Amino acid sequence: MGFEGDEESAANQVPTKSRFRYNSPLVQITLIGLVCFCCPGMFNALSGMGGGGQVNPTAANNANTALYTTFAIFGVLGGGIYNILGPRLTLAAGCSTYVLYAGSFLYYNHKQHQSFAIVAGAVLGIGAGFLWAGEGAIMTSYPPPHRKGTYISLFWSIFNMGGVIGGLIPFILNYNRSEAASVNDGTYIGFMCFMTAGTLLSLAILPPSKVVRDDGTRCTNIKYSKVSTEAVEIGKLFFNWKMLLIAPAAWASNFFYSYQFNNVNGALFNLRTRGLNNVFYWGAQMAGSVGIGYILDFSFQSRRKRGFVGIGIVAALGTAIWAGGLAKQVGYKHNDLPPKLDFKDSGSDFAGPFVLYFSYGLLDAMFQSMVYWVIGALADDFEILSRYVGFYKGVQSAGAAVAWQVDAHKVPLLSQLIVNWSLTTVSYPLLAILVMLAVKDDHEGEEPSINPASMDNNSKPV
Repeated sequence: MGFEGDEESAANQVPTKSRFRYNSPLVQITLIGLVCFCCPGMFNALSGMGGGGQVNPTAANNANTALYTTFAIFGVLGGGIYNILGPRLTLAAGCSTYVLYAGSFLYYNHKQHQSFAIVAGAVLGIGAGFLWAGEGAIMTSYPPPHRKGTYISLFWSIFNMGGVIGGLIPFILNYNRSEAASVNDGTYIGFMCFMTAGTLLSLAILPPSKVVRDDGTRCTNIKYSKVSTEAVEIGKLFFNWKMLLIAPAAWASNFFYSYQFNNVNGALFNLRTRGLNNVFYWGAQMAGSVGIGYILDFSFQSRRKRGFVGIGIVAALGTAIWAGGLAKQVGYKHNDLPPKLDFKDSGSDFAGPFVLYFSYGLLDAMFQSMVYWVIGALADDFEILSRYVGFYKGVQSAGAAVAWQVDAHKVPLLSQLIVNWSLTTVSYPLLAILVMLAVKDDHEGEEPSINPASMDNNSKPV
């Protein structure tokens, strides 16, 4: 979507009276949060059970590899596609693929054929690329620049409530099946109902030209972009030094899921306890996103200083949590797993691993919210941010595709933990360099659109 003019000055606008207007950033961020609550939120709950709720994680690992392989491609392309098609069509198409994926595991529950799950995973990767590129553009460009951390935490909290509710579904439906290996049909049907609702809700999202902030400014005046323009701009991302500094954090940000879901939650706990754990894992994400969002928006007047402090806090907390994971991991291997823990029957043995898994969820939200905030601080241009987020999701998904195959090939668990810890650790100084060089304390540091459609007769690219 090309811009017909620079963002309108707040000085020339009449402040609005209510932030609960349908066309306000608050309501639109809430809506995209609810869409993700229903679709990727439920997907996260399904994945978080380990093996997609099955006793044998092979089908889920292969489906996730197919998913993240296509996601890596369409995540990068998603920003350009979103700029061409607009929010409603792109988001609805993406959301519908989640229903197919959950249905494939309902089929697997009866036929034990993984081909359908793998194909559904590949299709979901395409849809997820559409959904997440659009979500990221909305989340980073609709809010006012000085409150992006707050809106990111709002979105993250609503989105992860999906994981909380999604964790309750298998917990309740399988509560009396403490020895069960695979979840029942009702669990998958419940997920499918939520995902269908999310698909319908995505049609309520407004395009950026119709969103008005509280100070009266609009996100942008737009007209649809062209395929040729988007192809060129997406290609440039791979040579953009800002994106190259973000790439390690993007690669790391989903790489640890296969380890945490399959080899912590899936390996250490029985079925009903895994569902309960997911309630707290995704609940921890809500708390983590709110905490880091407050720090990134309110801790200091200087936006750059807030970025440094946020990165430092996440780095320190991450080091402590992964160290705790190492202490637990040295006690078991793939071929030497401890007895499954149950939240009712295992007593004090349950507490330590539960707190560790809860902490992993806390760190995940803080890490990803921090990266989104950094991306949002690089520009205030919807078109640019949609491409930046698409690049982030593409690299993130490429890392996840590798990670799921790492687990499928039974790489030693200790090695998986060390790689995850190392990847996140490397990303912190690179993000700090990016904040130092590219994040400014005023609007002068934000990138303008370079699409010719974004300039009027008197404007020139900076």
